[in-house]
Amino acid sequence: MAKAGRYGGTYAYKDIAFEFASWVSPQFKLYLIKEFERLKKEEQALLGWSAKRELAKINYRIHTDAIKVNLIPPELTPQQTSVIYASEADVLNMALFGMTAKQWRDKNPDKKGNIRDYASINELICLSNMENINAVLIEDGLNQKERLIKLNKIAIHQMSILEEQTTKILK
Repeated sequence: MAKAGRYGGTYAYKDIAFEFASWVSPQFKLYLIKEFERLKKEEQALLGWSAKRELAKINYRIHTDAIKVNLIPPELTPQQTSVIYASEADVLNMALFGMTAKQWRDKNPDKKGNIRDYASINELICLSNMENINAVLIEDGLNQKERLIKLNKIAIHQMSILEEQTTKILK
């Protein structure tokens, strides 16, 4: 479509415009192909991360149920209950990331979300496993300090395996 006068110009559907520009400039066509490939690769990586994040959220339910049943007396207020949940989430954060949620926020004031939103896919896999393991340890009656030590050893072991596997895949 062509329009004359002020604010005029030639307009085309984007696919037609890309095809025309590709015909006029082989360099533009190559740029377009490379950029499309880059965007698709980014999109796939983001989808994988997002799926792992959702898995971690689902497994977190198993973890919170174990806390609710085994660690929270019925006479606590909602505020006291939320402190226990946060403390247990920080057990996992300390075991895997080496810091609590608050320590991460203090260290990263410019970032939105939480420490888990910035976790790698391997960290999310490990976190998901640790939520299940911690639920079992809670049900077995281990205290928080004992669980933290066990979970940290598990996190170190699992992360080394996951990182080694990722390195092999990327080679």
